[in-house]
Amino acid sequence: MFIPSRVIIEEKALEYKLGEELLNRFRKEEKEIIISKGRVSGIPGNTPKEMYVEGKSTLVVGVRKTLDFQSCKPSAHYQLPLVSGCMGMCEYCYLNTQLGKRPYTKIHVNLDEIFGKALKYVEDRKPEVTIFEGAATSDPIPVEQYTGALEKAIELFGSNEYTKFRFVTKYGDVDSLLNLKHNGRTTIRFSINTDNIIRKFEHKTNGINERIEGAYKIAKANYPLGFIIAPVFLYDNWQEDYKELINRIGELFKGHQVYFEIISHRFTKRAKENILSIYPKSLLPMEEEIRKFKYGQFGYGKYVYSNEEINNMKNFFYENITKYFDEKNINYII
Repeated sequence: MFIPSRVIIEEKALEYKLGEELLNRFRKEEKEIIISKGRVSGIPGNTPKEMYVEGKSTLVVGVRKTLDFQSCKPSAHYQLPLVSGCMGMCEYCYLNTQLGKRPYTKIHVNLDEIFGKALKYVEDRKPEVTIFEGAATSDPIPVEQYTGALEKAIELFGSNEYTKFRFVTKYGDVDSLLNLKHNGRTTIRFSINTDNIIRKFEHKTNGINERIEGAYKIAKANYPLGFIIAPVFLYDNWQEDYKELINRIGELFKGHQVYFEIISHRFTKRAKENILSIYPKSLLPMEEEIRKFKYGQFGYGKYVYSNEEINNMKNFFYENITKYFDEKNINYII
């Protein structure tokens, strides 16, 4: 649950019922409230670290101005723009290079317009099924209490045979989603990692116990369930830590339909510079000289593990996951 230290509300958002309700709620909670006439401003901070921390403590309530959706290949057809930004402070997060020096979380109050546009995309693609991703640039669970956006999306797409919905989270607060009519059309994925990695690098997120407890509730509610193990770090004794994690998942979710996505750690030069400006003492392994340089699908270069290391990692996860699940339950290991 995201409890912001300040709330910035766009004037336009007050023309919507949800915007008005949120203003009244935050007034009762005696939050610092800034009414914005346009550009988001008023987030303090002089150093990169201060700006980052203050941005992460800020909630913006606004209106989604453009109703054109971004594509989300290869996992979905479109990003569903319900939320942007995240309260989590994961040191390695790629959003650190995407959301500016003050990375606030923004929720949109014109949900009916957003869902209306989504259904237009669905109509245009019929009879093909259209898949929407709800967490391409965010983690929507911590702000669900303010908007109910996931609840609306799950029930809307659950009632439409031409749609599917998916999102990923690092939080276990899923109780409000358990009794919805999802009809198996929403896949909820949990981003997990070893306890060692979560404690070191995934600040202000839930621990592994809370995430697994949330996933268990989702499985019991008959949602399609996924686990993203990412980023995988190859450190001393990494096999033991990740094996313990897989064994725990395997024992608990035996008999459930569970899908896996495994992604190794990689970084760009720009990301490294941004990370070190915020976390100058970061222990993230970002030694360029021991990584392989590779051009990505979007044209920029990144530093990845060597071919031999990646092959060892692939073999490890394949062998350990298939002790509990079928190989078709592994979407990819990269």
